[in-house]
Amino acid sequence: MKYESIGFMGGGRITRIILGGLKRAGKFPHKVVVSDTNADVLNRLIKDFPGIIPTGEDNSGPAACDMVLVSLHPPVLMDALQQVKSAIKPETVVVSLAPKLTLSKLSAILDRHARILRMIPNAPSIVNRGYNPVAFSRAIGKDEKAALLDLFKVLGECPEVPEKNLEVYAIITAMGPTYMWFQWQALMDLGRSFGLHEEVLRESMGKMLEGTIHTMFASGLNSGEVMDLVPVKPLAEDEEAIRDMYTNRLTALFNRLKG
Repeated sequence: MKYESIGFMGGGRITRIILGGLKRAGKFPHKVVVSDTNADVLNRLIKDFPGIIPTGEDNSGPAACDMVLVSLHPPVLMDALQQVKSAIKPETVVVSLAPKLTLSKLSAILDRHARILRMIPNAPSIVNRGYNPVAFSRAIGKDEKAALLDLFKVLGECPEVPEKNLEVYAIITAMGPTYMWFQWQALMDLGRSFGLHEEVLRESMGKMLEGTIHTMFASGLNSGEVMDLVPVKPLAEDEEAIRDMYTNRLTALFNRLKG
């Protein structure tokens, strides 16, 4: 099946990330329909993606497309799907981008519509380097599954995973960059204040991070051996508190998503 039209219910960050990745790769869909309750959000999207069709608060426009990506928080998502289920065609593929709501729950909300998949996207998709795990309903056959994965791979890696693991990916991969970006920005700010020029700073930080990732995951060393490679650890006295924050806060968030 060709997905000539793609709709987005919700025009926020995730929609902007996905549209940005498609545009960057030269794979922008023929027809894109976007709804959002915030006119400013839609106006910003129109400015960056002039070809899109905004429908304001009316979610039925995106829902009537060949594929509809639902980029809403779970409580709002449930109400929105209830309102547009009559607009969704039998052949439409519904893509939920939210954690928590299972495929069976989504199907029940949509009066047993079965052509559904769930994806947990992450921000690097905007530069086609995302890691976006997906889980499919049984109604999506092998050939169409392959076609969908081929479509989504423009955003980066899109592995098929067990649905029960999607909330884990929401914590680890979807939100993962937010745990580190502010720390990298702090290093960038220090580098500027210490006198490095912007171009040199960006290149050196980028190379350092690439090497750091490769050392952690591809050196053959265990994590203790990796962390012992550098003897001077200026933030060592804060490490335990930071680890506790990861454990306590992210475990609590995971339990809420799975609850």
